[in-house]
Amino acid sequence: MPWPSRKRDKGAVADKKEPDAKIAKTEEETEDKEEEEKSTKPPAGSSKSGWKNWKKAKESDSGGEESKITYCHWLLKSEPESRLEKGVDVKFSIEDLKAQPNQTTFWEGVRNYQARNFLRAMKLGQQAFFYHSNCKEPGIVGIVKIVKEAYPDHTQFDQKDPHYDSSSRKENPKWSMVDVQFVRMTKRFIPLSEIKTHHLAHKADGGPLKNMMLFSRQRLSIQPLTQGI
Repeated sequence: MPWPSRKRDKGAVADKKEPDAKIAKTEEETEDKEEEEKSTKPPAGSSKSGWKNWKKAKESDSGGEESKITYCHWLLKSEPESRLEKGVDVKFSIEDLKAQPNQTTFWEGVRNYQARNFLRAMKLGQQAFFYHSNCKEPGIVGIVKIVKEAYPDHTQFDQKDPHYDSSSRKENPKWSMVDVQFVRMTKRFIPLSEIKTHHLAHKADGGPLKNMMLFSRQRLSIQPLTQGI
């Protein structure tokens, strides 16, 4: 397709309207590597009972209450304004999506383990908000639907791609992507500032937006939404 990788998990950039969310690229990469290493290695010298306890804790850490939730709706972030990453413009707006053949594209370039797992959890026909991020006016601009469930992201093997991952192997690829199709524009633009106002109000009264990841996990470009949201 003519549009380069444009999703933002590996080097997530905070929305310009959210000054509290300035995240360093190296911090996120280090955090992901540490999480993966901890999740795959039991403590050295563990007894049989100790190993069972580690396994139980690992299952709890990897899921917890979140693992019991079945998500049916999503929020996908993409950048509508030009930004070079390793010499490649990662811009991709909802207008760019509408210009694609059949208004469909693959959602590639995700390099965060939690976001990747959310991609893998997506089901055919589920819908997602298309969110313009890292721009003058971040917010929700439209709705897309999942038209192909998770499969290996080919850009992880492309040395010319900004999201190339030399540690990933074709026989056991680390990263996945889905295909999405444009459904419609939202009736109006829903700015981040408005969503945040509702989020803060719901934190106070226990509303459905109280735990919205848009504010608790700003770096994630793939975020689940509950039915209430």
